Amino acid sequence: MSKHGWWPIVETLALAGTLLVACGDKDGGDSGGSDTDADADADADADTDADTDADTDADTDTDATGTDGTDTDGTDTDSDSDTDTDGGSGAADGLGELTGDCRVLGDTELTGPEPWMYVSTLDLADTTFDTDALSPGGLEVWEDGNLGGSSLHSEVFAYELLYRCADATLLATEGEIEYLDPSGKKTDLYVDIDAVPIGVSVTRAFVWENDDAYTVAEATDLLDGKLSDILLSTANADPANPWDKQILAVLAYAPDYAVALEEAWPLLDASVRADTILWVVVTEGDDEYIY
Repeated sequence: MSKHGWWPIVETLALAGTLLVACGDKDGGDSGGSDTDADADADADADTDADTDADTDADTDTDATGTDGTDTDGTDTDSDSDTDTDGGSGAADGLGELTGDCRVLGDTELTGPEPWMYVSTLDLADTTFDTDALSPGGLEVWEDGNLGGSSLHSEVFAYELLYRCADATLLATEGEIEYLDPSGKKTDLYVDIDAVPIGVSVTRAFVWENDDAYTVAEATDLLDGKLSDILLSTANADPANPWDKQILAVLAYAPDYAVALEEAWPLLDASVRADTILWVVVTEGDDEYIY
């Protein structure tokens, strides 16, 4: 067939292709629209999956550190001073932003014979101490005061930590706790966590006018003294307000103080650590009044 003989067929095929394209545009709209929608759906699905995975990982990776580095809840720990955190996502609202270990106290930690250590950060930013931002228990601690000294702010924040991260309720403030020997060793707070009565001792890690780094030796001295006192105050508790276990809350002036405390913790004699829970809270922001 000649060149001209093929031309009508070519024209017919071209017209058919044009009609097909026109029909496709009408039914599907913009030819690129379906690809864009598919990409958006895929991106949304991927984001949802990623968020779900991230949330699941964060929820399951709230491990604590035991005395031997073994993990009692199925997550991994490397050493006594391991401090994996959940980012503070479980902290209730309150004065300052709480991050780090939170929602970590279960039946094993509250009633078992092992000591535990946790580290959190309280960032007060540029906020001032506002009693309206305290929990009812924290406000009671503030209004009741303590038995002397300049530690009232630290006792308030120690209670707020336990309220916001462990749903603690206040059973008695410092002056309300009864003892077998009124002149013997005492603790600072008496709280309930998951129906378990717990004593709470509070201290601060800070050295005035010291430009040198807070040392492990200084941290060891602080912890050894406070933990030894805890054993005595627990034994001195009156049967009217008994507890078997205490939490030592340490408010630390800066992150390097917490590092020294973490390094000192496993160096302490097991009989001194006993079954105490050590909870270090690094304060940031406008926190001078605490110390």
